[in-house]
Amino acid sequence: MILSRPIKKIAVIGDGGWGTTLAVHLAKKNYAVTLWGPFPGYIRVMKQNRYNAKFLPGIRFPASLTLTDKLNSAIKENDLIVFAIPSKFAASILKKIKKIKFDPSEKIFLSVTKGMDHSKLMRISEVIKKELGQNIHLAVLSGPTIAIEVVKGIPSTAVVASNNLKIAKKIQAVFNSDTFRIYTNYDVVGVEMGGTIKNIIALACGVCDGLGFGSNTKSAILTRGLAEMVRLGKALGAKTKTFSGLSGLGDLVTTCFSPQSRNRSVGEQLGKGKTIDRILAEMEMVAEGVETAKAIHKLSRKLNVSMPITTEVYNIIYKRKKPSQAVSDLMGRKMKSE
Repeated sequence: MILSRPIKKIAVIGDGGWGTTLAVHLAKKNYAVTLWGPFPGYIRVMKQNRYNAKFLPGIRFPASLTLTDKLNSAIKENDLIVFAIPSKFAASILKKIKKIKFDPSEKIFLSVTKGMDHSKLMRISEVIKKELGQNIHLAVLSGPTIAIEVVKGIPSTAVVASNNLKIAKKIQAVFNSDTFRIYTNYDVVGVEMGGTIKNIIALACGVCDGLGFGSNTKSAILTRGLAEMVRLGKALGAKTKTFSGLSGLGDLVTTCFSPQSRNRSVGEQLGKGKTIDRILAEMEMVAEGVETAKAIHKLSRKLNVSMPITTEVYNIIYKRKKPSQAVSDLMGRKMKSE
């Protein structure tokens, strides 16, 4: 059984920026790492060039990093499966994994996706269990992790959460390094929801940047956005203290203020008057907050949780509301206590 023996071989499913970063990080720790991507042509290019020009340019692959487009072997031949698929495509890839014959007791699955299933309003760990079985060994990893900073060895932190502390500690030992410090947690719901909702608030902060507002406005959006995160998280059963940690406040601050944040950048372009269709058409990478805004808006209404910032981000993206009007409406809401 995998819990009683060391992890030696690791597959990272998803060759985007974050998946590639984690594959490089683990390979540098001398693990045998396989990076899987869905497009054979692009896998061939990466094999030849030994770097990911689209999503992580300039970062060379260690010799111990293998690339493949064969999902079957990636799952069967490895102990730890790091799931780094954008939330929009998570269910479809998991359905393919479900068809592969493997022993669940011999695998640990780790979700590093910061988003949720938009059609079913399910967290990614819930989707994994729905497709692969409730008894699968599972954890999630999240935190303030701008990919390029992690892969360059700039001191960074993250948290791994699992209902089984033994699984969390096992993954902690695999990922922890002198530049990437990993903490453990048992609040899977809180860790996942922090990593999900922060992208929406980052969009809102980006809108403020695009409109030319200052630090006062961004700090207000971030703080009140954290309150929204806590309200919805508690409604889903998360622990309040989780949101003051790395996967909550930590990730929120990084994503709202970093120039490297995709979601903040998308929000900035919205604030400058670009349409969401034009912005997305010009992007290679996925900005999870765009789809997540729709899902969280729907979920908050279903649970009757007040999330005014999320609502206005949704209105800007999907109702074509003017960003300046959205800010005005937020400021003009009925007065209340904090």
